[in-house]
Amino acid sequence: MTQDLVGKVVLITGATDGIGKAAATEFAKRGATLTIVGRSKQKAEQVLAELKAASGNQNIDLLLCDLSRMADVKRAAEEFRARHDRLDVLVNNAGATFKTPTMGPDGFELTFALNHLAYFQLTTALLDLLKKTPGARVVSTSSGMQARGKLDLAKTPTSLEGSGPSAYATSKLANVLFTKELQRRLEGTTAAANCFEPGTVRTQFGGFGSDQGFLLNLVYTLAKPFSSTPEQGADSLIWLATSPEATPLKGEYVSKRRPARPQKQALDAKLAADLWTLSERLCAEAAGRVAGGTA
Repeated sequence: MTQDLVGKVVLITGATDGIGKAAATEFAKRGATLTIVGRSKQKAEQVLAELKAASGNQNIDLLLCDLSRMADVKRAAEEFRARHDRLDVLVNNAGATFKTPTMGPDGFELTFALNHLAYFQLTTALLDLLKKTPGARVVSTSSGMQARGKLDLAKTPTSLEGSGPSAYATSKLANVLFTKELQRRLEGTTAAANCFEPGTVRTQFGGFGSDQGFLLNLVYTLAKPFSSTPEQGADSLIWLATSPEATPLKGEYVSKRRPARPQKQALDAKLAADLWTLSERLCAEAAGRVAGGTA
């Protein structure tokens, strides 16, 4: 395999399973200086050893982080900055879905916190590194479920109403909006932000191993034989992160290496800007509560 990523610094969340692990393996084999983010020390260290053995690349390390806690995400970003003075590729891939909407430790609905606010906090905490690294790329994992999302800035962050799948769909809509506003804020730099949908993939995906309920468990079981492998699901991710062909893409929602049109709400520029402003405030409030000893 070509060593075209030697000298490139890559940071990826959700790299201990599924498409994240498949992408991390590819990055490692191509020579990247790679950092994986994981929640479980035991599991992350096991995957780290596997990546080094599979690739022969020793320039791989890990960051332990609870992505449901924004103060911990910020701490992990600061730890990364202490180790690296550039960031060529940031992959926001970690995510979860739950049987029902669940309150997280920061006082936000957990699906929204993990699948959107963690992306936002990590990216913005590393934004100056991305801006100064020539041709830097941010790739975020969305989903075709974004089409079913309905974002209400006043309610979504803390609402426990509705179903787990609806909360997941809305968080994936937020990924598209975040990507579009991030790209707007990257104007004047060489950095690019895009998101993609991996399709239905055979992974251990779920909410910290949570049961998804009888109906969803049945759907996943029936769909499994027709689902893509993690390697197939990671194809657009790797392509967006590394391919020269993807260079012209900026602020796009991608499916199978091609820009696709997301749902109508995802194209609302004002909503995207307002979501950014709200996310800044929510992350700051969460960090402030921790600093004040109230969380």
